[in-house]
Amino acid sequence: MADPSTTLLISGTGDVIEPEAGVLAIGSGGAYARAAATALAENTDMPAADIVAKALEIAGEICIYTNNHHTI
Repeated sequence: MADPSTTLLISGTGDVIEPEAGVLAIGSGGAYARAAATALAENTDMPAADIVAKALEIAGEICIYTNNHHTI
């Protein structure tokens, strides 16, 4: 769950977790995605939605299980 002021992860057991530095990543490559997103968020004026869109576009080019049909 995210809005302009807060990002929260709701786990499969219902726990609500607030990520460090407001950056959230999940999945087997989550740590790498979080590292890249944190570096970008700290060093750019790009809006979060633009960062997400670009990251999903890149992931779609890398991973056969990811497509380029996104809803942000």
